[in-house]
Amino acid sequence: MNIADKRVVSIHYTLTAADGELIDRSAEGEPLVYLHGAGNLIPGLESELTGKGAGDALKVVVAPEQGYGMPSDDLVQRVPREAFGGVEDLQAGMRFEATDQQGNAHPVVIQEIEGDEVVVNGNHPLAGHTLHFDVTIAEVREATAEELEHGHAHADGQHHH
Repeated sequence: MNIADKRVVSIHYTLTAADGELIDRSAEGEPLVYLHGAGNLIPGLESELTGKGAGDALKVVVAPEQGYGMPSDDLVQRVPREAFGGVEDLQAGMRFEATDQQGNAHPVVIQEIEGDEVVVNGNHPLAGHTLHFDVTIAEVREATAEELEHGHAHADGQHHH
């Protein structure tokens, strides 16, 4: 069976930067399981996997525009230190969730601290990076009705939220 929309795919992968530095990998013996066509993977990787089957191995290079996008200056903001109420020792690199005016949570990282102002960056850490994947496809199967309804794969067909 080949990879297509509405199929559950299990892959083993290694993700590296252009210089070969390891960024991420699937856990030893534990493939990443996802629902193809549901937006669960970055577009550049998902499109390259379409049509492949179990046992296929491939190298995929994903440009930033098909990965996590280019960094946006709009996602770097200065906020008052008091917005971090109760956190005494703020430091660059700390991660938080910011809430927008609609109540949606967005991950941010402290970029720098300047007196009573904190510069936060809401860009994905891999925005602007070309990504290099080594992928082996472990399994392809039809999605269950529940997986299609939920928009994601359930490990071993079980529902774990």
